[in-house]
Amino acid sequence: MGLHARRRDSAPGPFPPLSPTISIPPPQILHHHDPTPDPFPPSAFDARRTGGHNRRESLPGPLFPPLSPPPTNVHSRRDSYPGPFPNFPSPTSHESDSGLLPSTSSPSVHHYYHRDLGCHSNKRRVCLHDKESDLAWPFDKLEGLDHDDIRETAYEIFFTACRSSPGFGGRSAITFYSKHEGNGGGTSPAPALQTSRVKRALGLKMLKGSLSQRMMGSAAPASPVADRSPRSRGVPRRTMTMAEVMRLQMGVTEQSDSRLRKTLVRTLVGQLGRQAETIILPLELLRHLKPSEFNDSHEYHLWQKRQLKLLEAGLLLHPSIPVEKTNTFAINLRGIIRSAEFKPLDTGKNSDTMRTFSNSVVSLSMRSPNDSTTNICHWANGYPVNIHLYISLLQSIFDLKDETSVLDEVDEQLELIKKTWSTLGINRPIHNVLFTWVLFQQYVETEQVEPDLLCASHAMLNEVANDAKKERESFYVEILKAVLSSLQEWADKRLLNYYEYFQGADIGQIENLLPVVCLASKVLGDVTSSDGGGQENGDKTKVDSSENQVDDYIRSSITNAFQKAMEAANAKCAELESKHEIGELMFQLAQETEYLAMRERQNYSPILKKWHTIAAAVAALTLNNCYGQVLKQFLSETTVSIVAEVILVLQRSKMLEDVLVQMVVEDSADCEDGGKTVVREMVPFEVEPTILILVKKWIDESLNKGRECLQRAKENEAWNPKSKSEPCAKSVVELMNLSKKIVQEFFQIPIPITEDLVQELADGLQKIFRDYVMFVAACGLKENYTPTLPPLTRCNRNSKFHKLWKIASPCSVSCEDPHIYGIYEANHPHSCTSRGTQRLYIRVNTLHYLLSHIPSLDKSLSLTQGIVPSNRHSSTNSTSYFETTNTAILAACQHVSEVASYRLMFLDSSTFFYDSLYVGDVVNSRINNVLTILKHNIKLMTAILTERAQSLAVKEVMKASFDAFLTVLLAGGTTRVFNESDHQNIQEDFHSLKQVFHSCGEELIAENVVEKEAEVVEGVIALMGMSTEKLMENLTTLSSEIKGVGVFGNGQKLPMPPTTRKWSRTDPNTILRVLCYRNDRIANHFLKRTFQIAKRR
Repeated sequence: MGLHARRRDSAPGPFPPLSPTISIPPPQILHHHDPTPDPFPPSAFDARRTGGHNRRESLPGPLFPPLSPPPTNVHSRRDSYPGPFPNFPSPTSHESDSGLLPSTSSPSVHHYYHRDLGCHSNKRRVCLHDKESDLAWPFDKLEGLDHDDIRETAYEIFFTACRSSPGFGGRSAITFYSKHEGNGGGTSPAPALQTSRVKRALGLKMLKGSLSQRMMGSAAPASPVADRSPRSRGVPRRTMTMAEVMRLQMGVTEQSDSRLRKTLVRTLVGQLGRQAETIILPLELLRHLKPSEFNDSHEYHLWQKRQLKLLEAGLLLHPSIPVEKTNTFAINLRGIIRSAEFKPLDTGKNSDTMRTFSNSVVSLSMRSPNDSTTNICHWANGYPVNIHLYISLLQSIFDLKDETSVLDEVDEQLELIKKTWSTLGINRPIHNVLFTWVLFQQYVETEQVEPDLLCASHAMLNEVANDAKKERESFYVEILKAVLSSLQEWADKRLLNYYEYFQGADIGQIENLLPVVCLASKVLGDVTSSDGGGQENGDKTKVDSSENQVDDYIRSSITNAFQKAMEAANAKCAELESKHEIGELMFQLAQETEYLAMRERQNYSPILKKWHTIAAAVAALTLNNCYGQVLKQFLSETTVSIVAEVILVLQRSKMLEDVLVQMVVEDSADCEDGGKTVVREMVPFEVEPTILILVKKWIDESLNKGRECLQRAKENEAWNPKSKSEPCAKSVVELMNLSKKIVQEFFQIPIPITEDLVQELADGLQKIFRDYVMFVAACGLKENYTPTLPPLTRCNRNSKFHKLWKIASPCSVSCEDPHIYGIYEANHPHSCTSRGTQRLYIRVNTLHYLLSHIPSLDKSLSLTQGIVPSNRHSSTNSTSYFETTNTAILAACQHVSEVASYRLMFLDSSTFFYDSLYVGDVVNSRINNVLTILKHNIKLMTAILTERAQSLAVKEVMKASFDAFLTVLLAGGTTRVFNESDHQNIQEDFHSLKQVFHSCGEELIAENVVEKEAEVVEGVIALMGMSTEKLMENLTTLSSEIKGVGVFGNGQKLPMPPTTRKWSRTDPNTILRVLCYRNDRIANHFLKRTFQIAKRR
């Protein structure tokens, strides 16, 4: 049920029947002065002008608080009613105000306000959502409206709704007489104010006098002579109406009040029975009030912007009925509001802008969700606009001089505020929720000095609980959940740490706060569960009883208090070094823990016991477990041998444990099990866990030795072979020997070794191994050795090539200092393998050495007798403790072998391969020299590598040589040019290159592996045998397919194929490169015309 429907059901008092359509009087009626007597009693209207421009500065008395959070971006809602409405005529600024509503100004009121409340002007008035307060504002925020805007608008709505009530313009006003007044004329004494029904129901005490009585007392004449004057004896003192009370409470100036009354008189001419919810108040104010009625144009502009911002919030940003973005009226209204930001809106009756503005406001206000006809205006009942306005009204019940007190006139105030329900879309359940929030927030923001406010919040919360059982409307549930969540969050923060927030005399506040938060939690749980949202949180809130909630408060508060004592101990511990002094701190901590237990039992448990039968026992249990954790930490920092200080600490801990257990037993005497359940939850202070801690410490120290070995390898390893029989790094031999020693000593510890401990040791060793593997594999990338691709150029048939023959002598490696490398090179004198490449071979051997020795280590950890199985590891499917390490080693072998192969082909053999092959022409620079050097390099590599590493290394050399061959053909630079006739020679050369690897034997590389890797190269060679025309056709076709278009026609340029370096016969870039190196006139012309590729020089 929406706000528009709820509003009529909840509106107070009977309403006259509403006409089915909007009744708008014609202009002549609005401008015509009705000769009938004015329905409102006339009074002089004196608009006092002040010199200031800021309406905040012109407000009398104390500063008023902000009424909404800081503005944030608000998402506009959609409109569903684009129908047209007639223009709304505007009266001229010259029309007569023949019968103004009576003013609420009086000398006595001003005297009181400026004299008594003026001294409190610097006092912080309660803020609805103070930024410094930790009580969260539960409602959505408003954009563009500040706190004063909401307060003044709330008063305007309130006055409009109450305009026919006594004191607001009715025939008889509600007046209040001071019972302390004398009746010197012999008249009967004024009636005393009766006891407030609302205060009696909420348990609030009556004040010494009503607001009217206190004002009259403070406004008494200072001179006795003046008091005895005939005028003072004959004329009764000025009494206050409820209109005056509310104006003062809301902080509205007389000038603003007078302007409001003028507007209402002008609006209601001839429409005395018009209801408040049919009046669009901001629109009427804009139509009837002119700049001349303000101090200056700036003040008028500020006032006008407030009215426009309010309409924007109520009709565009937060409408009760969603507005579509395409709604014409919404677009017009938004544009007019934006244009009036810097220049006042022309509200004259002849203004087209004002006519459009009025039409848009009326059209947006008088919509209904089902597009039915209505004359009820929806401009202030959208959430959260209505909530902010209504809370501002409810805040007026608190005394301005004493913010912890509620005015004795609260009954009349609430009855009058109730008249705004139909305009704001409020009903009784929502009122109860908001009234509960206002009372509780007042209690919080006044520093919790008045427990009566908290008790009043609890009384209202009981009403809310009753409403929540019946009311299931979504908007109500949303507001209820937001308010209760904020209330509970604030209370939980304090009750979860009551040692910090409740001390001394404040401890008694817990007794008042607990009923409120427990009831709020129960209602919130019921509403959340019934709402069907948040099954986990909702069910938990519902199931948790008050006892469980208090249990959480006790445990959390005790834990926080213990942590505070721990922080003090840690501060001292940082200054101490000897174990003896740290043991003394453990003594002090045990003593402080015992003091906390006594303090809890004497001060807090008697109060908490009303909600939790074993409150003291739960506190003792929590302290026991907290201290037990600290004791374990202390024992974990000791050495293997148990020192005397540790024993003394254990003895003192045992004394503390006895005190806590006795506290549990005494507090649980009335329980069915005598407290056995709580005692079972207490973690005993045993010494046995020390052994486990010491074993873990030994494991850490052993693993530190392994990490030190790894660090030495990183600093000193030069990748020289240990010996010819062990061609691997020295560091890996040292690391594996150390690991075997650690495992052997681990199983010699005379305690039952659990599988958990084995897993912890294995995990530590595995991390060291993986770090070592990463260190070995850190040898760069293959891309570091591949040459940069030269820019593409087209081959000119008539160009002159400068043949750059790099004639290099065979690589001679000097053997400085006798070394194992000299032994390898002496047996293979024609190899050009550099020392850097040979060191990469040692890295590969190192990885295979590690891979071959890990299984024996794994076997020792898995098959040693006496290991106690663990349920945590029995269900795992892994058969090895070092499975991930083995996977990492294999990947590292692949990487290092690849880098070594590319270094061998592109760096060591570049003189014979990339720098010489097919330079100048194909016939005179065949591949024979390359093959000879390659065979010698492979022989040297297999001589250095272990047998297990040779197969992968040969395969990677094959892949690198094939890649180098392709690079010569497709990215050989300007020194290479190919004819179609060279295809046969190139094909023969590549066949010879394959034969080198075929001759290595199946044990090193299989024939099918060679053929599979050669497929790409053979495809490129096949392209070189094609005609130029065929290549051009293939390039055009493939480019079209990749681009997703048809065949390119004449005049269309082909896109330049991207270079991916993944050569293949179906790659457009590969075909383009074959054409670039084709020594052919047609190819040259095609490349120039199609791609504008530069000519070689």
